[in-house]
Amino acid sequence: MNHTYDVIVLGAGSMGMAAGAFLAKQNAKVLLMDAFDPPHANGSHHGDTRMIRHAYGEGKKYVPMVLRAQKLWEELEAETGKHLFERTGVLGLANIGSAFLEEEIISAKQFDLPLEILMAEEVRKRWPGITVSDEIMGAFEPSSGILYSEECIQAYRQVATRHGAALLTNTPAKSITYHADGVTVHTEKGDYHADKLIVTAGSWTGSLLKDLEIPLQPFRKTVAWYEADEAMYGLGRFPSYFMDLPNDRFYGFPSIQGSGLKIGSHDAGSNTDPDRVNRLFGSEPDDDGDLGTVAQRFFPGVTNNRVRGQVCLVTWTPDHDFIIDRHPNHDHVLLVSACSAHGFKFASVVGEISAQLTLQGKTDFDLTPFALSRFVR
Repeated sequence: MNHTYDVIVLGAGSMGMAAGAFLAKQNAKVLLMDAFDPPHANGSHHGDTRMIRHAYGEGKKYVPMVLRAQKLWEELEAETGKHLFERTGVLGLANIGSAFLEEEIISAKQFDLPLEILMAEEVRKRWPGITVSDEIMGAFEPSSGILYSEECIQAYRQVATRHGAALLTNTPAKSITYHADGVTVHTEKGDYHADKLIVTAGSWTGSLLKDLEIPLQPFRKTVAWYEADEAMYGLGRFPSYFMDLPNDRFYGFPSIQGSGLKIGSHDAGSNTDPDRVNRLFGSEPDDDGDLGTVAQRFFPGVTNNRVRGQVCLVTWTPDHDFIIDRHPNHDHVLLVSACSAHGFKFASVVGEISAQLTLQGKTDFDLTPFALSRFVR
């Protein structure tokens, strides 16, 4: 393998693989480097499905990016012939007056996005598979839905390699040496050199960029699938959903080809070291925990029979917003990381942005909210 490139992308997961595809399509000589063989089950992109929402409760600053992301996912479907997006609609549930839903409503109005506001009685009538009390309201976005996460990674891998990107798998980076005109990434398989570097290493970002002391926290989370009545919860009958209740912040997906209703917690889990995390579901006492309780409490057609469970990693920033910025001491190094459990849907557009910043030095998106300077001087 040639060891000198225009750009090295360190971490070829969701955003890294997308960045590699956009770079390669612009004839850059690219090396995609990953500690595993993506798509894989060691990071943050496995588990079959991820949600894409357009009216965004995390802040309207994300809406222009997610609308572009949606367009790029659809273009990737057309380019590769893979089925990547499922329009299930997304139902948000929260107490009346919820700040999260209010922000979602504001962003929908500002960007003229379809969003139906439903009282609890309407929610129960439309979806008999969900039980909510009268103080809860719903916000249903019919144009949103599911991304098939591993298929998305595989599609961008296909595009990247088809356009000449090199892919080095099962090769962890040991360290990075910065030069005035480039970088060297050191591995057990040798040293790799490039004019520019994009770091999209997920939970390993902090250890690779120790010099910056970024306050990132890798976190071990679980999701589970429960046996469900397909007439109530099957694809086409039940939406993707999230709950932003005071003591219940969960999300999930309909049963896809008999997979069972998927449930995950926004909050449950534990801080971890990505090199030492136990990836076996059930190895920790709270792996199932509240997931089964939520299934019984809110979904009357779901049984206690857990079909399967999985462990995944997320990486939190203190404010749960992204980091998309250049290294403060090395302008030819771009850092894209810490997407705080809501980043996958943006992988397509962040890949495009990363390529733009690396090759053209600019993007049309306002990245001020994602500046590294809010954590690192």
